[in-house]
Amino acid sequence: MSRLQGKNVTIAYGDKEIVKSLDVTIPDGKVTSIIGPNGCGKSTLLKALSRILAVKSGDIILDGKSIHQQSTKEVAKKLAVLPQSPDVSDGLSVEELVSYGRFPYQKGFGRLTAEDKKEIDWALKVTGTHDFRMRNVNDLSGGQRQRVWIAMALAQKTDIIFLDEPTTYLDISHQLEILELVQDLNREEGCTIVMVLHDINQAIRFSDHLIAMKSGNIISEGAPEAVLTKEILGEVFNIDAELSIDLRNGKPMLVTYDLLCKHYVKEESVHNE
Repeated sequence: MSRLQGKNVTIAYGDKEIVKSLDVTIPDGKVTSIIGPNGCGKSTLLKALSRILAVKSGDIILDGKSIHQQSTKEVAKKLAVLPQSPDVSDGLSVEELVSYGRFPYQKGFGRLTAEDKKEIDWALKVTGTHDFRMRNVNDLSGGQRQRVWIAMALAQKTDIIFLDEPTTYLDISHQLEILELVQDLNREEGCTIVMVLHDINQAIRFSDHLIAMKSGNIISEGAPEAVLTKEILGEVFNIDAELSIDLRNGKPMLVTYDLLCKHYVKEESVHNE
């Protein structure tokens, strides 16, 4: 079952088509990660699915209806988006930022209701940000800021959350902290999660469903065990991969790799000739 699909979707920046005639289905109640080389259309697809970008042709269907035929507030009650490297105004406290997640539910002068405050408090507690709710967001560490942004998405009280490279610029321990939080939100709160990730092993470990892209097309999608094979990694990333099994979870694990074809060497040779 799926509430969110892309049907024959083409997405372009100006005249340049990035994603071409693509069909995609996001499974409900699962963690889906989109992987692929730089420039393949991962973030572009995520932005289209979350209505940040309009499609050139085709359609994004949410709950059986075109996402572009639904009002902004209606969509905002169904899905939340954590963009890549979000900015925040100076002087904004953690609690104030998280309260922005309640915008779709506000009426009149936009004052917070008792229900709003209840949801904000819940989001702060679930993400472990409650203890520094009065601190300036810009005074926090990178990992703490990411948790605050996730808290804002949770306060929006949606069933679907989009995360565009949520571990960017974080050290390895904070990356693990954020991805474990995302996994907990899926398992304990039932959220459908869609992420763009660069780290293949993280995508395998923390995802139920993978979408592997190259040049604006989906090369493979499905369970990590089905998608992360030597052949598919070769086609998508141009690598000769050595895989093993992670004894902690039974999933495949990328151990090491070499380039299948060193394009830069060939180009240099041609240039020298």
